[in-house]
Amino acid sequence: MTEPLLVVRHLKTYFPIKKGFLQKVCGYVRAADDVNFDVYAGETFGLVGESGCGKTTTGRSILRLIEPTSGSVVFAGQDVAKLKGRSLLQLSRQMQIVFQNPFGSLDPRFTVRRILEEPMIIHKLCHSAAERKSRVCELLEAVGLPSSCLNQYPDQFSGGQRQRIGIARAIAVQPRLIVADEPVSALDVSVRSQVLNLFKDLREKFSLTYLFIAHDLSVVRHISDHVGVMYLGRIVEMAETEPLFADPLHPYTRALLSAVPVPKPGAKQERVILQGEPPSPSNPPAGCTFHPRCRQAREVCMTVAPEWREVEPGHFVACHLYQ
Repeated sequence: MTEPLLVVRHLKTYFPIKKGFLQKVCGYVRAADDVNFDVYAGETFGLVGESGCGKTTTGRSILRLIEPTSGSVVFAGQDVAKLKGRSLLQLSRQMQIVFQNPFGSLDPRFTVRRILEEPMIIHKLCHSAAERKSRVCELLEAVGLPSSCLNQYPDQFSGGQRQRIGIARAIAVQPRLIVADEPVSALDVSVRSQVLNLFKDLREKFSLTYLFIAHDLSVVRHISDHVGVMYLGRIVEMAETEPLFADPLHPYTRALLSAVPVPKPGAKQERVILQGEPPSPSNPPAGCTFHPRCRQAREVCMTVAPEWREVEPGHFVACHLYQ
C-alpha cells in the first residue's frame, strides 16, 4: 500500500480556561485529545460524532487555522507544525477548507469574481485579469453555477448556491486535500444530496482527497471510504465504511447508528438510548471517557483507559470489551 497523504499522530489541541482579574489559567478544555488517523490520496475519510466532540477543532488544527498544543501532522511528507512563513503559505495551497456556514464564510462586500480570484492572486496562479476571469468561469461551471453570476454578491444566492461558491473557492488553487467541515448541515434537505454528489464528482475530476467532518451518519456513509468515530476529543473506532456500518464494535458507535432511520418500511431496529449528556472536555472522566453513559461499562472502564487495538483487519477500536 502507498504511503498516506495525511498522517495525524497524537494530535492534541487544548484551550486554556482563565479566571480572575489576572486571567490566571486554571484548567484546559481538551478539544482534541490524542487523535490519530491516516488519510490516503484519492479517498474520503469521514470524521463523525456528536456536536462538541472535537471534530472541527481537529480539522482546523490540521490546517494550522488553530495552533495544536502537541502532536504531529504530516502532509505529503512535510510536518505541518514545523512550517512557518512562506513555506506554510505554499503548503496552504495544497490544503483547503470548506466551512460549515455558507452565509458567514463569504465576504458580503465581494462579488463572486473577486471571491474566486483572491486565492489565485495570493498564490500567483494567474498572471492577467483575463486569465483569472477565464479560470473563474471554469470554476463556476465545475460547481454547477452559470458564469453570468460573476458580478453578483453572496446575498443574491441561496444557501446551496453559496456553498457551491465556497467549494469553488477551495478548488481554485488546485489543492490535494480539502477539509469539509459540516458542509451540508446548514443546507435544506432538498439540496444536501446535490452538494454531496458535487463533492463526489469533483473528487474524481480533480483527484481530490477529503477529510469530511459531519455529525450525520447517513451523510458520512454516502461519501466516505473510511470512517473515524469521535467522542470527547478522541477517536474511539475506525474502519472502512461498510464494515463499520455493518458491524459496529464500540457501544458509542452502536448508539449513533441506532438513531439512523431504517429505509425499509416495517423493519425493526433496536434503539440504544444514551443516558445523560457528554461530560465536559475540561473535566473528562477517568478511564474510558464513555463509561458514564455506557450500558456495558465494567469496573475496569472507570479507572483504566482502553488501548487502541486492531480487532479485525483494518477495524480499530478503543474499548475494554475487546481488550
